[in-house]
Amino acid sequence: MAAISLSKVQETAPALVNLYKSAGVSLEKHGLNGLRAAVYLVVDHSGSMRPYYKDGSVQALADRVLGLSAHLDDDGTVPVVFFSTGVDAETEIALAGHQGRIERIVAGLGHMGKTSYHLAMDAVIDHYLDSGSRDPALVVFQTDGGPISRLAAERYLCKAAKLPLFWQFIGFGDPGSKQFDFLRRLDELAVPEKRIVDNAGFFHAGEDPRKVPDEELYDRLVGEFPQWLAAARTQGIVRAPGDR
Repeated sequence: MAAISLSKVQETAPALVNLYKSAGVSLEKHGLNGLRAAVYLVVDHSGSMRPYYKDGSVQALADRVLGLSAHLDDDGTVPVVFFSTGVDAETEIALAGHQGRIERIVAGLGHMGKTSYHLAMDAVIDHYLDSGSRDPALVVFQTDGGPISRLAAERYLCKAAKLPLFWQFIGFGDPGSKQFDFLRRLDELAVPEKRIVDNAGFFHAGEDPRKVPDEELYDRLVGEFPQWLAAARTQGIVRAPGDR
């Protein structure tokens, strides 16, 4: 059973109903029906991302993440971290008032800097720990390139492997770009030599992410989550169903 009912979504965010339904199909397909999990969104705010804000790609991703989150978390909100050289903003998006929300947030932000992952990852880790939650969490981490500090990003991912956090990286841009080589390597870091479990996935959404069908995007967002859940439960990182 979904955390937030279809009727509640229809009432609060009618424009997201189709996304909510598509997300439900993918969750059921991957055996995640009825799962409770926190959902985070981390968004690249570096200078090269400007076109993706302008054409609505970032807002579209935020809407899709909200549609997914409504199945997994009953508070109707998703914590969001905007990052470039550092953390540019920590805020949230919600079912209520979701339309145009990204544009309103970005309008209040300053300079679009370079791309650096680790401080944004640290912000998510801190938020999760401060929340006191013991539920698993899916972190949707969007970027259009590799970070200026690769060693720091790798270190934070390995550190976070001991927490109930799964990092699903999404690339915006040319899939053939060398900019994404680091994320491919990050996705394949050795277990258990580097990290206790495989706690990350990566896929490209292409140069026009809005054209990725909803069903395909949701399948990619949750496709590796079940394997991570199983491994994390085996290692005692995530509670087994029924445990308190």
